[in-house]
Amino acid sequence: MRWRLRFLLAVLAVVLAGVSPAALRAGQQIVPATPGALADAIAGAAPGDVLILAPGRHDGPVILEQPITLDGRGEAVIDAGGTGSVVTVAGPDITLRGLELRGSGSTHEPIDAGVKLDRGATGALVEGNRLIENLVGVHVFGAADSLVRDNVIIGRRDHRMNDRGNGIYVWNAPGTVIERNDIRYGRDGIFANASRRNVFRDNIMRDLRFAVHYMYTHQSDVTGNVSIGNHLGFALMFSDRITVRDNLSLRDRSHGLMLNYANNADVAGNLVRGGAEKCTFIYNAHRNLIVGNRFEGCDIGIHFTAGSERNLLTGNAFIGNRTQVKYVGTRDIEWSAEGRGNYWSDHPAFDLDGDGIADSAFRPNDLMDHILWSQPAAGLLMGAPAVQLIRWAQAHFPATLPGGVIDSFPLAHPVVIDVPQDIAAMEAEARPAWQYERTEDDASDALTSH
Repeated sequence: MRWRLRFLLAVLAVVLAGVSPAALRAGQQIVPATPGALADAIAGAAPGDVLILAPGRHDGPVILEQPITLDGRGEAVIDAGGTGSVVTVAGPDITLRGLELRGSGSTHEPIDAGVKLDRGATGALVEGNRLIENLVGVHVFGAADSLVRDNVIIGRRDHRMNDRGNGIYVWNAPGTVIERNDIRYGRDGIFANASRRNVFRDNIMRDLRFAVHYMYTHQSDVTGNVSIGNHLGFALMFSDRITVRDNLSLRDRSHGLMLNYANNADVAGNLVRGGAEKCTFIYNAHRNLIVGNRFEGCDIGIHFTAGSERNLLTGNAFIGNRTQVKYVGTRDIEWSAEGRGNYWSDHPAFDLDGDGIADSAFRPNDLMDHILWSQPAAGLLMGAPAVQLIRWAQAHFPATLPGGVIDSFPLAHPVVIDVPQDIAAMEAEARPAWQYERTEDDASDALTSH
């Protein structure tokens, strides 16, 4: 009789939790939303158990050390009440799924987070969760081969942007994959530091300082991500052998794409458009292949300096930028490869033989550009007859031109990079604070405290 009574009580608990008895399998346990129940269930769980959290609020913070699954099925909340990290994963092969995680502490050292994957959390899976207003959304702290996907991360807005935490922070976690997350507010969307063999793909990041902030992270991929209305899109620094492909930077403020001491990268199929100060900034970066990108509607299409001449640029489109290229130097730098250059919207040449290559070479800058960059006050003379005479002479006598970029085989047609309709709608609706209202963050340079 006692076993029947225990069985009936178990069925009653399942029904009250909103889960059918058929949904339970061996090793599954329903955790009621009552004080202390989650901690007790974790303490009593065996490896491989699945803890299904009943709808409602559960107490945090909690620490997981053995391979179990916490599943909130989209209705359970774990709240740490403003102390520490909401969930700390310290053991291997642990899954967090379908939870709302909120109420982390506000301490930057140690870093409080919605989820902290500690060094022992190899093979962790964090998917389908909502991480709301924690200092950091997910902190991957040395946890190799982790997977963080399909989460919604909404950061804090109650401090200056540089004082907030990141959506996802990856430190020394080789093999980690970050994909299909929707990240908004906070400081940086994804900040990776001192890592390798990581994949960051198909994430959407809005209303942040940097979408992707990437330092000393080698042999990694940044692919298919979307940055909308951030101060800077993709800041790739001090990293070697990376792939940067098919990303979108839409209506970002200062830079769409920046390579700073980044070498041996493949940068292909990216779109930057919508009024950034610089579509692309290349600083002391070498041996990079920059091909098939579209840079559109910026103050400067591409600015490269500090010895960044040793890069190959071909198949790119420079469209409607106020200044297509900014380069101050005395060397002639060829921007074409194997008879194929780039498209320039302000190049007035024809393609009479229809081979897709314009019939004359193109130089995006002349002597007056160099003078204006070094002496901005000279802009007052732009309409003077003497300036127009100099530009006419350089156009008709190329030997008088200074060193700089030359494209011997400019393209007749630009590369087209489509923006999905849902992303275009987000771009049209974006109202970043830096663009529409004065904020305390406007006075700070996003690159001074990274």
